[in-house]
Amino acid sequence: MTVTVLAILETDFRPDLSLGKIMNERLKVAADDLRDIHLQAMEAIGQRSDDLVVYISYNPKYKIRWRIVNDVPEEVEQFVGRVCGGLGYIQWKTAVMNVFKGNE
Repeated sequence: MTVTVLAILETDFRPDLSLGKIMNERLKVAADDLRDIHLQAMEAIGQRSDDLVVYISYNPKYKIRWRIVNDVPEEVEQFVGRVCGGLGYIQWKTAVMNVFKGNE
């Protein structure tokens, strides 16, 4: 299984410029760690052509949130939920998938 974790740097709130830089760097590191360390076991699951795509971002309270954006088996979703929960990340709940503001 191919694991992809994308840091979504655009949020629905605007932090201070210097704080935004720090937050974006922290989010990029968190995405890399989630993919390379915490979800590495997922690469041995399923077929080589299977994908797991996870988005992470910040909520307005500066907590990292996550969500899976493609169809995966329930076991995979539960595993990702346990891993992200253990890291202190919260589930990103939204009624609509893949809706992000463009450059405004």
